[in-house]
Amino acid sequence: MAQPMISFPEALQRIVESAPILASERLALGLGVGRVLAEDLMANAALPGFDYSAMDGYAVARSAFAGTGPWSLPVSGESRAGALAAPLAAGATCRIFTGAPIPEGADAVVMQEDVTRVGDEASFARVPELGAHIRRRGEDLAEGAVALAKGTRLTPFQIGLAAAADRGELLVARRPRVTILCTGEELRSPGSPATPGTIPDSNGPSLFALAAACGAQPVLAPRIGDTLEATEAALRAALRGCDVLLTVGGVSVGEHDLVRAALERVGAELEFWKVQIRPGKPLAFGRHGETLILGLPGNPVSAQLTFALFGVPLLRAMQGDRTPLPPRGRAKLAHALTQKPGRTGFYRARLEGELAITATNQASGSAVSLAHADALLILPADSTGLAAGDSVEYIRLAEL
Repeated sequence: MAQPMISFPEALQRIVESAPILASERLALGLGVGRVLAEDLMANAALPGFDYSAMDGYAVARSAFAGTGPWSLPVSGESRAGALAAPLAAGATCRIFTGAPIPEGADAVVMQEDVTRVGDEASFARVPELGAHIRRRGEDLAEGAVALAKGTRLTPFQIGLAAAADRGELLVARRPRVTILCTGEELRSPGSPATPGTIPDSNGPSLFALAAACGAQPVLAPRIGDTLEATEAALRAALRGCDVLLTVGGVSVGEHDLVRAALERVGAELEFWKVQIRPGKPLAFGRHGETLILGLPGNPVSAQLTFALFGVPLLRAMQGDRTPLPPRGRAKLAHALTQKPGRTGFYRARLEGELAITATNQASGSAVSLAHADALLILPADSTGLAAGDSVEYIRLAEL
């Protein structure tokens, strides 16, 4: 059945908008990195939880600084972190350390560098400002305030904030279950004995890593050969128990490209199978019941980039990520970049300061150029190219 190619923005929108939001689960705080919050995370306590000193020094009441200076005050007690300070004696000062509670009656802290200490007396040359070097209770977060919004993909620093907000558990989206099914009789496991005509499977491990990095729970299914019967049987097995089925290879128009035909035989409904991008035109998307299906081309760069461009946003959207699409930036082209118009082009490059240096080899089978790139330069479908020094849009590979 003939079908026109659809544009990159339309394909991306249709894929992301098809994503069902997965159920949520609770897990321990330390396991939350990379997971997506399924609720607003509220502060169980004010942050900070009490007024404390931001410096090592002396806690004082400004009312003790009467007349003209310098002023000499007796040192009465000390306040240190982890202990409740006694109230400040009238007309006295209290030795205090960073993080220690402010004694009742004190309204400023003077840094120890600005104090002259002789025995039990401390001398001050200036009247401190009200509230100097004091961190106030609730200054960062009030009790009950939103510390992190629903849909936040958690970083290690946000885990730290959740802990500071006194949260021991997190409610996060369940990890999408992804089955990766690679096709091709020429493929063998990396590191296995080589036989004539075979190549190591680079797509399976790379796609597994990409899926895991964006929070999914991937499984590599056994590879299949190039027969319709074997492909159909493998698809039926792979469709059981996964949220997303990822097929690799076999979605083009060659005699051995059998995945699309086998998907139709098992009852899958395909929405489209050609997208106006390079590399990666033969890209299929559809569903089988509740399972979403993404059929990738087989060439390593095409497979890995199409999954990065479409599969990663899909998996992020399924987890309720508020920003499933990667941010874009702009750089200056170090060298001219040309293309035949008609498809949105994604070109491997390295960023050096404000410059984007395109990889010499842009072939869809060049895993080397992709491995050494840190950005994808984007040329619109109607563009014939850009000159050296022109501004070009890019996506950082690390931000996919």
